[in-house]
Amino acid sequence: MLPIPAEELNGSGTLGPYWTFYRAVVAEQLNRWLPRSPSVVLDLSRGQGRWSAQAARAGHRVIEVVDFRRAVAVEGQPVLRDAERVRQVRADDLRFLPDGSVDAVLAEDRSMSLELMAESALADVVRVLRPGGRALVCVDSLVLGMAILAEQNYWAHLRQTSEVMLVPWPDGSITRCFSSAQLRELLAEAGLEVEWIRPRTVLSPSTVDHVLAADSRALNWLVRTELEAHPDDDDTVGIHLVASARRV
Repeated sequence: MLPIPAEELNGSGTLGPYWTFYRAVVAEQLNRWLPRSPSVVLDLSRGQGRWSAQAARAGHRVIEVVDFRRAVAVEGQPVLRDAERVRQVRADDLRFLPDGSVDAVLAEDRSMSLELMAESALADVVRVLRPGGRALVCVDSLVLGMAILAEQNYWAHLRQTSEVMLVPWPDGSITRCFSSAQLRELLAEAGLEVEWIRPRTVLSPSTVDHVLAADSRALNWLVRTELEAHPDDDDTVGIHLVASARRV
């Protein structure tokens, strides 16, 4: 399956039904992944707030970090906010947290791909995780990176898939893309035991669009179908990879 064109990746393109499906998959995957008992959750997902709110509704106390490793707050949202279960903190590293102080870490929304020195960022994550604590990490896939390079006619770079792939985007930003093997190695070297790695979605935009056009009530069925698939370590499809790992 060809990945989604770069101009669609921010959800502002023509693939509205697919992005509705994608966000529903993310929400249900997080719902299944979050700890069952009330916990302390650290959210490094670029200040978006969506995942922090979901974790708080599930009964967890959340520390949402804004500006972690150059992350930015969403326009229109307050830069800092305190709530009963969510505390938002501006920081570019995790020195404000003691060792082993959180139960779970969310690194959603490609945050580790936007951090080019992901090894250093993950070392911070492992330090603050308690033994047995878990991390959920989403990154840009190697398939996506190769497609963006091809669109920009960087053909020579496509032969360097065994090395770190840094991909320039049309807007001038740079993202780090991973194969499943590279992501597994990154997590293991940081001291995390990988539980699973999979594409975020394997259903194609055309399939999702066709099903939802036939029956708009089929969204829940599509989400269940996606999450019940087991494409572990399959990095031949999908624009993003998502991994769950545990601190040993």
